[in-house]
Amino acid sequence: MADERLHYDVGGDGPVLLVVPGGAGHPMGLDAMTDVLAERFRVVTYDPLGLAHGRLGLPVGDQRVRAWSDGAHRVLEEVLAEGESAYVVGTSSGAVAALDLLARHPRRLRHVVAHEPPCVGVLPDGARQQAMFREVYDTYRAAGLQAAGARLGAGLAGQRAEGPFEGQPLSREEELGLPMAVFLAHVLVPFTSYGPELGALDARLTLAAGSDSRGQLLYRTAQFLAERTGSPLVEFPGGHVGAVEHPAAFAQRLLETLTEGRAATDRPRAS
Repeated sequence: MADERLHYDVGGDGPVLLVVPGGAGHPMGLDAMTDVLAERFRVVTYDPLGLAHGRLGLPVGDQRVRAWSDGAHRVLEEVLAEGESAYVVGTSSGAVAALDLLARHPRRLRHVVAHEPPCVGVLPDGARQQAMFREVYDTYRAAGLQAAGARLGAGLAGQRAEGPFEGQPLSREEELGLPMAVFLAHVLVPFTSYGPELGALDARLTLAAGSDSRGQLLYRTAQFLAERTGSPLVEFPGGHVGAVEHPAAFAQRLLETLTEGRAATDRPRAS
C-alpha cells in the first residue's frame, strides 16, 4: 500500500516558501540554500517519497507528476493559515511538479519559480529529446548508475553519446538505497514525458535556468517555456544543480526573483 503521509521539514519565519527538490525528491544538499532562505521565509521543504524521512530503501513504484503536485498542494493546505498564499520554487523534476501545481492548484500560490524543468516535449525536437531520456533509462537498466550518468550528461549537453556504456546493473536492494538510482528507475521517464498545460500557467510563473547551462538542453527548454507562456526567464548561478553548487548565491537570486515577481503580480490586471 502506498504511503499517504506527507513528509516535509519547516524552518524559519515569514511568508511560506515551498521548496520541491529535484531528482527523486530527496532534499540532500539543499540545507545550505534553505538556511539562507529561512532568514526571510518560513521554508517548507517537501520530500515527496519520504526518502529523507525513513523511507529510503523501501519499495518505490513509478512516479507521477500529478501525485507530487497533489502532495505539494496538501502540504500547503497543512502549513498555510486561512487566507495565506505561498511562494514555490522547484528544481528539475521538482520544477515539473511546480508547473503542475500552478496549473491545477493555483488558489494558494503567490509566485512559482521553476528552475530547469525537463519538460522537453514542448520543444520542436521534443520527441527526439524524450527518446534520449528513455535511452538513459535503458542504459541504467543494462549497465548501472555510472553508465547512465555518462549518457545523461552527454544528452543534456547536446553531445553525441560515446558508447558503448559498460557496467553492472544494480540489484533491487541497491537501487532502493540510492536516491539517484530511484530517480533513474522511477522518475526520469515519467517526468520528462510530462506536457505542461501552457494555457493554465499565468503571470505568477518565472522560468529559471543556470548561467552555466547556456546552450544546453534544459536551458533551451526553460527559454522555450518562458516564450510560450509569456513568463520571464531568469538566470541563476551555476548549472542544473546550482542550488547545491552555489547555495548562497542561488538563494540570493531567488530572493530577488520572488521580490520582482511579487511586484509584478501585485500590479492591477487589465479587465
